[in-house]
Amino acid sequence: MVTFIVALILLIVGFCTYGVLVERIFGVEPSRPTPANTHSDGVDFVPMSAWRIFLIQFLNIAGLGPIFGAIMGIFYGPAAFLWIVFGTIFAGGVHDYLSGMLSIRKGGVSLPDIIGDELGTKMKIFMRLLSLVLLILLTTTFLSGPATLLQGLCPLSTMPFSTQIIPIAWVLIIFAYYALATVLPVDKLIGRFYPIFGAILLFMGIGIMVIMLGWHSSEMPEVFDGLHNRQSNGLPIFPMMFVSIACGAISGFHGTQSPIMARCCTNEQQGRWIFYGAMVAEGMLALIWAAAAGTFFADPDKGLYGIDGLQAFAAQHPGENIAALVIDMVSRSWLGTIGGILAIVGVIAAPITSGDTALRSARLIVADYLKLNQKPIFNRLIIAIPLFLCVFGMVFVDFNIVWRYFAWTNQTLAVFTLWAGTIWLYKHTHNQYTYGYYIALIPALFMTMVCTSYILIAPEGLALPIHLHWVGYSAAGLITLCALVLFIKWTKSTQHITYNI
Repeated sequence: MVTFIVALILLIVGFCTYGVLVERIFGVEPSRPTPANTHSDGVDFVPMSAWRIFLIQFLNIAGLGPIFGAIMGIFYGPAAFLWIVFGTIFAGGVHDYLSGMLSIRKGGVSLPDIIGDELGTKMKIFMRLLSLVLLILLTTTFLSGPATLLQGLCPLSTMPFSTQIIPIAWVLIIFAYYALATVLPVDKLIGRFYPIFGAILLFMGIGIMVIMLGWHSSEMPEVFDGLHNRQSNGLPIFPMMFVSIACGAISGFHGTQSPIMARCCTNEQQGRWIFYGAMVAEGMLALIWAAAAGTFFADPDKGLYGIDGLQAFAAQHPGENIAALVIDMVSRSWLGTIGGILAIVGVIAAPITSGDTALRSARLIVADYLKLNQKPIFNRLIIAIPLFLCVFGMVFVDFNIVWRYFAWTNQTLAVFTLWAGTIWLYKHTHNQYTYGYYIALIPALFMTMVCTSYILIAPEGLALPIHLHWVGYSAAGLITLCALVLFIKWTKSTQHITYNI
């Protein structure tokens, strides 16, 4: 209980202190016109109220990641709490704020253009491809996951094309919704209904937290129980846990979503609440589910406490989606029938609404590249239809494979976003914030180390054996050092240049 409460307080304090510092370093200009006003088109650039944008942003980024990822991450032990808290405050919040605010400053452009402006034209082309791959992988995972949960709530196995492996009936229903949300103006579906779903998701998290603190506090995992690796698969905490828990700490996907809402902001002062604030709210949600998963299966009569009970439960269900089972069991048991259904609906709505905005972001990236006006619906369809076909084809690929590659691609995108933010801050921060770019540089270096070591050690990468993990860490450290050296070299060559904000 102590660890959870302290972690929750730290997240709130982090928003009120470090979030303010990030805002000051960036240098908001309340009087500066935003793209929502200067580029209003009634489709993608639509002014909205701050509270509505916050709930939409929260729902967009809070897909499977902060729930599924947190549950998977707690298998590594209480160290997951530390990554959720400090990752959210010092990495994820900075990442989301910079991606959103830079989009506002640059006229509402998509993430590849933000990165390309700072890292060069070749990098812009590469980021377009990487972003599209990520968004297609993400939409696929956020299509299969909720379809499986919905099949559990309301089986449609008797419907045509349904199978035991892939609930095609639910896939088609969700996909039809994706198509509408991708091409319709942002205020028709997203602006009207997403705040409601966002509120449901928040209600679910608060309900789980109240029950957990009120009746199960003595069974909650604690950091002082030890930070050693609790996983039984032999995979190390670093870097595996830092990729497993993505959306609950830092996620490159968020950088693709922030520009969508950046096109709806009416004042730069909204940025800290919408971008940094939504990330903190997501960190809280991840914290709640990590604690709930590590608490629910405790059985003192059998000598099972905290994460040990979860490990025993997972061992009894080999090959199954443990995260989905945990969500179902915790929600129904702690919140009752009605509360459990609402909670599960919230968990289902979150990935669905992230999936459709992922497709919307993909459409905008392609449109920005082609410079194709998106006001005519025909122009939206000629981009969206090929994207639909790619996603539908990926549904039939094994979910676990898609998720693994999505996770690494996701964090790799975050690396480039942080480096782009570092360079922008170096060029534009001044006076007392001359070294303000460190808020992006430090997490950029850390995530560079995480992603490079992951692809060398993880089973979906080079899969170096345990006795050769030191080779992977050494190579990753060298790559990270080279990135730092290149950055320092670049700063020395640009010191004489004067930049205007």
